[in-house]
Amino acid sequence: MKKLPTGLQVFEYIRTSGAVYVDKTDMIYNIVSDARKQFFVSRPRRFGKTLLCWTLNALFSGKRELFEGLAISKTDWAWESYTVIHLDMSEVNTLDGPAGVRSSLVRRTEKIADKHGIDLHCETDPGEMLATVIVELAEKHGKPAVVIVDEYDKPFTDFYDKPKMAEDVRDIMRGYYGRLKSNEPHMHFLFMTGISKFTKAGVFSTLNNLNDISLEEDFGTLFGYTQEELAEYFGEHLEVVAKKQDMPVGELVEKVRSYYNGFCFDGIHKVYNPFSMLNFLQSKEFDNFWMESASPKIIADYMKGKNLTVEQFRGMVVSRDFARNPGEIETAPPQSFLYQTGYLTLRERIDHEFILDYPNTEVFEAMSALVAQNIIQGSGGDYFDFRSSFLEALRESDCELLIETINCLLASIPYDDYANAAKQGRRISKEKLTVQEWLYRSTILAFFRGCGVLAFGEMHSNQGRSDLLLIYRNIPWIIEIKVAHNNDCRAKAEEAMTQINGNQYADPYKNAKKLAIAIDDKTRQIGEWIDECAGSACVV
Repeated sequence: MKKLPTGLQVFEYIRTSGAVYVDKTDMIYNIVSDARKQFFVSRPRRFGKTLLCWTLNALFSGKRELFEGLAISKTDWAWESYTVIHLDMSEVNTLDGPAGVRSSLVRRTEKIADKHGIDLHCETDPGEMLATVIVELAEKHGKPAVVIVDEYDKPFTDFYDKPKMAEDVRDIMRGYYGRLKSNEPHMHFLFMTGISKFTKAGVFSTLNNLNDISLEEDFGTLFGYTQEELAEYFGEHLEVVAKKQDMPVGELVEKVRSYYNGFCFDGIHKVYNPFSMLNFLQSKEFDNFWMESASPKIIADYMKGKNLTVEQFRGMVVSRDFARNPGEIETAPPQSFLYQTGYLTLRERIDHEFILDYPNTEVFEAMSALVAQNIIQGSGGDYFDFRSSFLEALRESDCELLIETINCLLASIPYDDYANAAKQGRRISKEKLTVQEWLYRSTILAFFRGCGVLAFGEMHSNQGRSDLLLIYRNIPWIIEIKVAHNNDCRAKAEEAMTQINGNQYADPYKNAKKLAIAIDDKTRQIGEWIDECAGSACVV
């Protein structure tokens, strides 16, 4: 059984260490043999952009032995060697602001020049230095160079929450990358990757010759693992995990599909994030690896700073133009920021529009947990205490403890901060909900999901839609929420239970528990609740 390439990004090391390499060289061949010679592709972090850059480096360096047995070895590729300028922009220093970025570019370009014995003639402008390196390398070797730029946008996306500094850094990078356009005759091939999308009004305003393949169907699976690749390359590892989890391989695969599959970059193909899958196969446990691979505090602070709920982005319709050019990451609307960073993905394509949604259970649960933690910890509460009480209530079917936990959660909601989010969610969802009802329901739902419980909002039956459905240890709970505005909590709780029974929300489920709750909008607490299970009822 080949070892997992967990944490490995250099193609040469993966191929010489005996680790699994998922062969994407058929698509790579289609890129490098294309009449087009300047390419750009955007993908979220941890999707293998760096691995692709190192693969291209090895390919254009003529290291044919590394590609033996791969798809490209069976093509007519000429295996000619070129000088490769490999720029990893994630290594640029951003801690010292725009001045630090500029100094870092100078040092890194000087290092490339020194490696190839090129005199920069005391040049101090980083863009001019890069141009000198490209031109003199081409002249020195008698053939144009290959330029690979990985994470082109890292220097300015680090300032996503400081728009002015981001724009200053973008100006610096625009001058640097602009030399790639002016020296096109001295380059055989140019390939750039990044998180943020190609926008001709931004850094690429002077580099408008790039071919953006980010949405092209032919390259929809260039990054990530398809379901077929998962089975072909990691089948033995899945068998090991299935044995540890004590379940049939087929059942494990379906659970893995639900939890980790679903990223989509062309509106057609779905893929797994490699980082999550490799860590899952390594640890043999389901966990939220992708969200934890960067700093989850950044996205938590972003959600909190923008007063965002989780529900407001579900099933959002966007245009193809948005998918291709959603704007600069630090000034774009929240759906653009979340889309470009991978927290939202394309779900399906309908004519010239796409549906945006969370890619899978891993991301959805992690986002829900972040929002719930923001709410609870913002009021001085302990999220993990809340979570423990909630799970105990479900295990013991203790409705009183469940209501107590939900009331503690409701008491934590900073209503002034979240009022705008509630209004936005109501408008996006196109549902006739009061601001309060939307806020209560979305907060409770986010908390349930953040606790790792299977929970759904607006579940359809043949008679209507229940507010919440949660399933824990194969026990379904049907929950209907009403907001009482005039001290009529009892009547509202009864109305909620009547709705559950009258619309037969519980009928599709065996041994379902029914819970009707009425939230007093003055106290912001559950004033009355009705628990009906197996024909009995408890009214508080």
